[in-house]
Amino acid sequence: MAGWNADTAAGPLGAGTVTLVEGSSFCISLPNGDISADHPHGLFVQDARILSGWSLTINGQPLEPLAAQTTEPYRALFVGRVPRADGYADSPLIVERLRELGAGIQEQVAVRNYSVLPAECEVALRVGADFADLFEVKEARIQRRWAEIRQVERDALTIRAHWRDLRKGMVVQALGADISADSLIYRVTVPPQGYWSTVLTVLPSFAEDGSGAAFFHADGDGLSPRDRRRREWVARIPVLQIGNRSIERTLRRSYDDLGALRIEDPEHPQRVVVAAGAPWFMTLFGRDSLWASQMALPVDPSLALGTLQTLADRQGTVVDPTSEEEPGKILHEVRLDVSSGLSLGGKSTYYGSVDATPLFVDILGSVSRWGFARDTITALLPHADRALDWIRDYGDKDGDGFVEYERLNPNGLINQGWKDSWDGINFADGTLAQPPIALCEVQGYVYGAYTARAWMAYDAGDTALGDELSDRAALLKKRFNEEFWIPELGYYAIALDGKKRQVDACASNMGHCLVYGLIDEDKASLVAERLLSDQMFSGWGVRTLATNMGAYNPASYHNGSVWPHDNAIIVEGLLRYGFVSHAQRICTGILEAAEHSDGRLPELFCGFSREQFPAPVPYPTACSPQAWAATTPIQLVTSLMRYDTHVSRGGVWMNPVLPEAFGDLHITNAPLGGGRITIDIADSIPSVQGLPEGITFHRGYRPWMTELIEQADLRRTQAPGQGQ
Repeated sequence: MAGWNADTAAGPLGAGTVTLVEGSSFCISLPNGDISADHPHGLFVQDARILSGWSLTINGQPLEPLAAQTTEPYRALFVGRVPRADGYADSPLIVERLRELGAGIQEQVAVRNYSVLPAECEVALRVGADFADLFEVKEARIQRRWAEIRQVERDALTIRAHWRDLRKGMVVQALGADISADSLIYRVTVPPQGYWSTVLTVLPSFAEDGSGAAFFHADGDGLSPRDRRRREWVARIPVLQIGNRSIERTLRRSYDDLGALRIEDPEHPQRVVVAAGAPWFMTLFGRDSLWASQMALPVDPSLALGTLQTLADRQGTVVDPTSEEEPGKILHEVRLDVSSGLSLGGKSTYYGSVDATPLFVDILGSVSRWGFARDTITALLPHADRALDWIRDYGDKDGDGFVEYERLNPNGLINQGWKDSWDGINFADGTLAQPPIALCEVQGYVYGAYTARAWMAYDAGDTALGDELSDRAALLKKRFNEEFWIPELGYYAIALDGKKRQVDACASNMGHCLVYGLIDEDKASLVAERLLSDQMFSGWGVRTLATNMGAYNPASYHNGSVWPHDNAIIVEGLLRYGFVSHAQRICTGILEAAEHSDGRLPELFCGFSREQFPAPVPYPTACSPQAWAATTPIQLVTSLMRYDTHVSRGGVWMNPVLPEAFGDLHITNAPLGGGRITIDIADSIPSVQGLPEGITFHRGYRPWMTELIEQADLRRTQAPGQGQ
């Protein structure tokens, strides 16, 4: 998930770094709560770092960190102590910093004196604001110097800056402080065994009225606006209990992180979409937001609908090589920072993604099954049809039936599938594949798009479109299994290169093709065995690349690491083909990996063998929380429940294969067709209460789109007066 103009992952944040997330804002700091411009830290609002320095000293001494606890994704408590000037070890002065993130930050600072004597303290905060944009900070290449003016006005320090015709600013409010151009100082006497406290607020100058009103805990209930937003979210998502307490903790952490990663479409505040991940991707992505919202369907189907609607509004309309926009194409990434705007010719949207467009149609098919009003889905169908036109007219430029990519300008992403690092697609000997590149999983997504839209056409009585798309799907499946299968190796090529040669690396990508039924039945068992082989399965999860490949590196971004979301997709595909024990092994490994990071799965971890290291080895620059990693536990458990619905067909299906170690499962408040249901699985036996009228529970699997198309086709050919 590289940023649009970066072919590398983010720079390391440093050990013990604390990241807070709320909407599209995020804050990264040291374990003692300080923010240092020497690190990729700061308070970021709308892709700009409005606070680059925020260091607290007591009598000139920085705080020694004791604890940093993230109580909610947007709130943290930092506890530190003041080193003694006389050389003794234990200090009587303890400092607590309770920080809440919103449109800016509010920080409550308390100095506690555990001595029997009063303590004279100079409490000082140094303030830095470089207004660097996000990618400058991420890649440690800050080039732009903003001309700034600092003004002290009563209890506030205001910093205004400009670069060319751009203006930015921020305000620090510090009641009772002695304020200068770069610091806030309180000179206080902390009583013996007592404390002193104050509240500081930092806001961008464009936020509301420039006051701390955004943080007020109104109505005396102690809840901030973020607390209320979180409470509303919790009230409408399922409540889950599972016998295995570790898995329960992981799932609850997933719910929390998913809640924090929700961002609102500024033009349609009622629409909520999923940001890709913290710290560097707190924005709308095509691929990431679509996958994450698809995985979250059983928790909150409205996230997927909002994501589809927002992406539809920004669907490509013109050919623009600078932004790689094309008619019908779904965006890769939205950015508000200066660097992107300059590189994209003044635009904020980059379209360099080959898979977001077919995924848009796939996920519209999924959302259509979850019981939204028919006119809501119908309004999105023209966008799905334009996406299918893009697949035909632009995605498959050479007309060979496969969708491929080649960047349209030298600043774009070299690789435009989910493995979008510069070296992510390579042959077995490690040689890089040359574009145009047709990825195997993208053909799976296209097959899914054809079948999803064909079914919606048949369902609406449009048999001509249904026939056309089902024929396209059948031809794609036939040709894919001929062109991508490598019989002598027993697995599928990761891609075809620009010369239509099979890129013969053994990679995890082929597992995605299982989800849509693209893989021939007679080849599926070989794929399943390969994915669980010692070369591919680390013990914690399936690696992105087999250990015997030339480019394998367990500590690389895409060439041997383990990505939780990749594994969640593979699990769903394995279960579709009936490989239950394979799916259970992967689920168990991934969920056990989460135990080593407090229940939160990172974006990825290193691919070292479980036999070599008793805990997953962290990847230094992994995003956390990250949307499709946060939704992975939800997808894993839902897949093992084999739980799905098709409201318009009046059914909900379940046929659980949860490992015995998971224990029994009890879920209340689960959304379904405008109602709420209760699900119990005891000793692998499922039951459902509270089904909406017209919905029937079935023990088994939901009919696949491919099966529904075959049934529709069969009915059509058998109907009186119909030809072949």
